[in-house]
Amino acid sequence: MMSSSAGRRLSQVAIRSLHTRRKVKNAVSLPQALIANLPTKKVDPVPETPEDPSAYQRSPVTSAHAIDTVKGQISTQDSVAVSPAGSVVHGIYGELGADADGVPLEYLALLRMAAEGAAALRTISKGSPGTVLVYGASRANGLAAVQLAAASGHAVVGVVDADHSCSEDMLEYVKAMIPEPGTAVSEEYAIAKKNFADLVNGVSTGDEGLSCYSAEEQLEEFKTNFLAYVEMYPETLPAAVDPSKMKFIGMEKDKDQFRANMETYLAQFNPGAPPVDKQQLEAYFTVEQYEAFRNKFWEQTSGVISGDESHFFSPPHIIKDLMKEPETVDKTVYDTTHPKVPYTFTHLSPFYSEGTQAAAGGPIKGAIISVTPDLEIAAKAVDGAKTLRAKAEALQFLTNAQKSAFSAACSVVSQATKAGAPVVTVGGKLPGFESVQATDADVKEALSAMAIQDDGTTKLDFFIQAYRAGDFSFYADYAVHRATEALAGPRQIVVTK
Repeated sequence: MMSSSAGRRLSQVAIRSLHTRRKVKNAVSLPQALIANLPTKKVDPVPETPEDPSAYQRSPVTSAHAIDTVKGQISTQDSVAVSPAGSVVHGIYGELGADADGVPLEYLALLRMAAEGAAALRTISKGSPGTVLVYGASRANGLAAVQLAAASGHAVVGVVDADHSCSEDMLEYVKAMIPEPGTAVSEEYAIAKKNFADLVNGVSTGDEGLSCYSAEEQLEEFKTNFLAYVEMYPETLPAAVDPSKMKFIGMEKDKDQFRANMETYLAQFNPGAPPVDKQQLEAYFTVEQYEAFRNKFWEQTSGVISGDESHFFSPPHIIKDLMKEPETVDKTVYDTTHPKVPYTFTHLSPFYSEGTQAAAGGPIKGAIISVTPDLEIAAKAVDGAKTLRAKAEALQFLTNAQKSAFSAACSVVSQATKAGAPVVTVGGKLPGFESVQATDADVKEALSAMAIQDDGTTKLDFFIQAYRAGDFSFYADYAVHRATEALAGPRQIVVTK
């Protein structure tokens, strides 16, 4: 027979959307003298509503199972069940005890993955916080490593593999879980090794690469673009539009009407640019005149906001006038003494106020690789080839998804290797790298991170799609089908019974 306390626990489990076993704490006892003086309100008794005999009664939820995608069935290892005595028993770690209080059953089905993420972080993060690289940041074990590393003060650069990077929302969710200066990128971004290397370097060192772009370099780039604009839209054109827009390609009967409307149509565009001599532009249009030119846009913006359109505003003509009659820029308007100025837009005296500098994540502590099926196949194929030619041939016969996973993972590994940091794998094995094993301490760390706190928050969250097979058993088969199909989606599928 089931005890009354166990029955109450099971009923509590059944009525929650996320089936947590957390019990509400007792309220603080009020003094009797205070209770006696509390105002009372008389209300009519609520009549008892007879129970609808046709209403469906949901079965209490007593277990949760992850999906074993290799065997194509619900997992008996990555599972958790509530015993008749009210204790929680995991398929791998056995009875969890009081550590499981406050953890949803769906989360406990992913306990092994969470513990793997904690073990990987423990292996590479020794000493002060730094920058942690994670490939497979949206997988259950990778997502656990990302959140635990961020909670420990590390700057995280996560790479969402191609199976999940097609979900724009999931990429944004992972990015939102990582505080600055860390970030998350898609696998496609990590394939571009130079871009990814610059990103990792910027996160770890705090160098955004802005200081090398001087005012002279910006002016030269502006002059190049301006000369191209003058050539594209000369003054001989009635307006700064593509000549093809003014070409009549309709029927002859509509030609007169087309030309009658052309003047009105062209009036909405700026006129063509006056001719400019390149040598004069180099000689007279200096950095100071470029600043004066930029200031004209502030005046134009104020006029547009106030509705004043009485003056003529054409940037090419302004440049021509500044070359004929140079203006003196009033530098006093750029007051850099105020500590709260967030940004400045002057080339003459660049100033970045306090608090706007990019934070440095610190040295690279290591890389965590969540082994995906595509990555595992590609790594074994390349490792099995002994010569460079054989490796190239092995890569040639891989699918695009496998090549992409291998290339992106290599980008992550190369950054850690170059920094002399360790590389570990979770969720599988890759040739040449250490595969971490979770200890009891890692399991306790994962349980503590997954527990719902008094304010409703958790240190570790998962994106779960639950199928309630306790009421409809065929949901278990459908969940297995969804988890094993191609591009199954970024959510972790869990079956409850």
